[in-house]
Amino acid sequence: MEKLVIIGAGVAGVNAATKLIDNNYKGKITIIDMGKSPYERLPEEVMTGFLGAGGWSDGKLTYHTSIGGQLSKYTGEEKAMELMDQVINNFKRFHPNPSEVQCSNPTAEPDFIKPYFGLRLFPVWHVGTDYLHEIGKNWYNFLVDNGVEFVWETKVTDIDFDNQMVMCGDFGSKYDELIFGVGKSGIDFGKQLAEKYKLPTESKPVQIGVRFEAPQKHFQKLIDVSYDFKLYRKFEDEGVSLRSFCTNNNAAYVALEETYGDYSYNGHAKKDEAYRNDMTNFGILMEVKGIDKPFDWSRELVDKVNKIDIVPGEGAGGSRAMGRHCSKYKAGLYYSPDLKHEKSLTSEGDWVKAHYIDEEGLNKVRDAFKGYFKYIEDFIGDMKKVFPTLGDDWGIYIPEVKYLSPEPLVNYDDLSLTKYPNVHFVGDALSARGITVSGAQGTYVAESILIDDEAIEIEKNLHEPENIEF
Repeated sequence: MEKLVIIGAGVAGVNAATKLIDNNYKGKITIIDMGKSPYERLPEEVMTGFLGAGGWSDGKLTYHTSIGGQLSKYTGEEKAMELMDQVINNFKRFHPNPSEVQCSNPTAEPDFIKPYFGLRLFPVWHVGTDYLHEIGKNWYNFLVDNGVEFVWETKVTDIDFDNQMVMCGDFGSKYDELIFGVGKSGIDFGKQLAEKYKLPTESKPVQIGVRFEAPQKHFQKLIDVSYDFKLYRKFEDEGVSLRSFCTNNNAAYVALEETYGDYSYNGHAKKDEAYRNDMTNFGILMEVKGIDKPFDWSRELVDKVNKIDIVPGEGAGGSRAMGRHCSKYKAGLYYSPDLKHEKSLTSEGDWVKAHYIDEEGLNKVRDAFKGYFKYIEDFIGDMKKVFPTLGDDWGIYIPEVKYLSPEPLVNYDDLSLTKYPNVHFVGDALSARGITVSGAQGTYVAESILIDDEAIEIEKNLHEPENIEF
């Protein structure tokens, strides 16, 4: 029996396994993950576990090929849309109330945006953090009931591509096919494998910024056009572009997440009106080109921000921060111009872990960002012009980062390595960003495995001698 090993129980790997089961795949599927099952996963365990970071978010399924990284480049436009349809249908399939998953289909770009920002408008299916966790349990039950073996809280330490072996410390597992879908937490591991096997890769730009939060009323005019609006600006001469992304409204909460021992922020939104707080949060992310070793550069910057000392004193910089080293408390930073905007509550009712800083603390952030923070401040300044009711009643959580590893060059027909055609890269390991594209990549690889599986079976039958009786 053929053995398929999937490293990472994120959106890409889970959609791959589902596609295989739905099509009567005859092999054995094993999924290895550093995290936990959806029944054991805690709210703060954002980065690892069943459905990955995407499955522990608010579940925005963007329905367009130009958002979330490369897809149509490999598949073509028509096939990419078909694959995304399959991913969205899976989320509906395991939803306890599928009618709650509704598409926000935006209208034309409003004129008041144009003088200051570009605006990207795409259809978005919003699941909601609360429903997403229920989907995870239903989906997990389906996979287990159909024979998928899960190995939880286990870190893959090495892969022997030549001998087709996955190593987890002293434990090893053979494979016939391997899907490498390690997510954001495994980007460093993917980088190590690329160096070990001298895999050709393509460098990706730095993506780093802040999580912005303010009362929803300021943005309602734009939210009515698009739930997940995406503002953007470019500074072509300086190799810098900025975009807002992952907009959360109504019942919107900021979340702290950990990657590589450092801390950054993301956003969530629930669907249940009982959690409504009439807040909006979204990321403001810079994409900086021309940085040597962008992955290492990003990690160094985040580490510097996490190690900024909080100076005791009055107001924002003092008592609330308790004048202690912020990394000791496993949190990033929070800034509000005049503290009219209080630090956000989590969906569980606790304060988001973030240490208040004043202007002096903000200057330290500016230094850590190596001169690039001015672009974020300009972006916020222009938002105040576009949304005239927005005063100083906002806050930013610092930093927000999207680590992108060097992207391995893969075969377009099955996302496999040229030298190792039974090894497939998907999701964040292939620079996908977002639930829909990651899931679509996993589905695409599964389809290629099914084609190969069918071809092997046909070949076997052709050469199998007939049992002739005399």
